[in-house]
Amino acid sequence: MEKLNLKKKFMDFRELPADEKKQMAKTFFIDNALLILLLLAIIGIQIYQPKFLSLSSVVNILSLSAANLPIALGIAGCIILTGTDLSAGRIVGLTACVAASLLQAASYPGKMFPGLATFPIWVVLVIVIVIGAFIGFVNGFCTAKFNLHPFIVTLATQLITYGALLIYLMQGTNNGQSISGLDSKYTTFITGSVVKIGDVPIPNQVFYAVIITIIMWFIWNKTAFGKNMFAVGSNPEAANVSGVNVTFTIIMVFVLAGIMYGVTGFMEAARIGSNTASTGANYELDAIAACVIGGVSFVGGIGKIRGVIMGVVLLRIIFVGLTFLGIDNNMQYVIKGLIILVACALDMRKYLVKR
Repeated sequence: MEKLNLKKKFMDFRELPADEKKQMAKTFFIDNALLILLLLAIIGIQIYQPKFLSLSSVVNILSLSAANLPIALGIAGCIILTGTDLSAGRIVGLTACVAASLLQAASYPGKMFPGLATFPIWVVLVIVIVIGAFIGFVNGFCTAKFNLHPFIVTLATQLITYGALLIYLMQGTNNGQSISGLDSKYTTFITGSVVKIGDVPIPNQVFYAVIITIIMWFIWNKTAFGKNMFAVGSNPEAANVSGVNVTFTIIMVFVLAGIMYGVTGFMEAARIGSNTASTGANYELDAIAACVIGGVSFVGGIGKIRGVIMGVVLLRIIFVGLTFLGIDNNMQYVIKGLIILVACALDMRKYLVKR
């Protein structure tokens, strides 16, 4: 059936006047300009460095994408509401350090809380989810109840969260040092592997990311909350008239985002192995860039889970490719900024054309 539809569309396109064909082709290339450029860049890097897309490199890209996918899925909901979340990276950092401190090996000499036994993994997961959800609730409550722009609210909570992280790192015997010496059960739970492709192991966090993505897809597409989120993002006044609880929806979108940040921090702590105050710094930039590349629009009410996945993977491929090319890490920040700028400009252009 899908093949028949594609064939029909192709036939309809062939029957259009030349001017309409030209306009449609132009619109397609402009709407997908960034995606096309990124794909061309990937092809170019592969030609220059044939090992770029080797099996081990692809698995590494999948692992890095899995680590960044939950935070991107969280921020995507905020963008759909025509907002953003600048506190995301710092929430990841705080929850990562909390998880690491509670899951240090009992025998580790530099244990942050020497008198505290190593917590069960599931208990720590619940703790970091609650921390993320609470900060998300604060973001959503201030945005919805006080009618403040999410940019301002999350900028404030970003600073508050970072301050809380610095204070936390001074507790126990840590004195601001990095938190390492994690329990092997915890690191194996995240970075261990039970599946291999050839001789290359696939980290467990890839499968956790798949499960999280399925859950988020269900929430977005199969629940009343998901429909309300898109309705509020498209037109909050119309959604309110239609009976949608706009305040509750906004709060819950930010709570859900906070939960995703907590999960990201939980996985990131084990992946990094040594967590400091800089853990999570600027993670929100990658997440925002991935969302916009994947078609999540700042004009509100537009976005798909598959687009977020595509954006995360493509962006990660580009950054791994830049490393293969020997591009300086500092220069990569410049490139990230340019990608965000171009993506937002193209997104706004599509919005203006539709108007």
